[in-house]
Amino acid sequence: MSETTIRPLLLEKPIPVNGYDIDVLGIVSNIVYVRWFEDLRMHFLDTYYPFQELYKENKSPVLATTQVEYKYPLTILDQPTGYVWLSNVSKSKWECSFEIKTDSKIHAKGIQDGYFIDIERKKPTRIPEKFMDLYNNSLNELRSS
Repeated sequence: MSETTIRPLLLEKPIPVNGYDIDVLGIVSNIVYVRWFEDLRMHFLDTYYPFQELYKENKSPVLATTQVEYKYPLTILDQPTGYVWLSNVSKSKWECSFEIKTDSKIHAKGIQDGYFIDIERKKPTRIPEKFMDLYNNSLNELRSS
């Protein structure tokens, strides 16, 4: 996974570590990070392009892949924050990047990519113009600052 200093549409969200997230040693299970990435992606959509709007346009995002790079274990005593940003968009594909951090370190990094489908036709469709505009405007602002 490549490093990036430009993070278009960056959002952060505190992540609670629950009893059902840990193993008998008190360490967060690896699969939990994937769920947190999903929660962060939904937070991203709720903030920038809610499902209500997407459904009105007869579109839905579809997840194609998830990659996770585990760095350091988290415990039930940690208070992580999740970060999500739109790291790439083309005419047919989107990519979100993630970090799960505490004050002292990055515990996990990841990428999800996917596309949009036309709900009625159940076939891939172009990335919505609003989505492209959000990304491009944010990217331009970050590059000019």
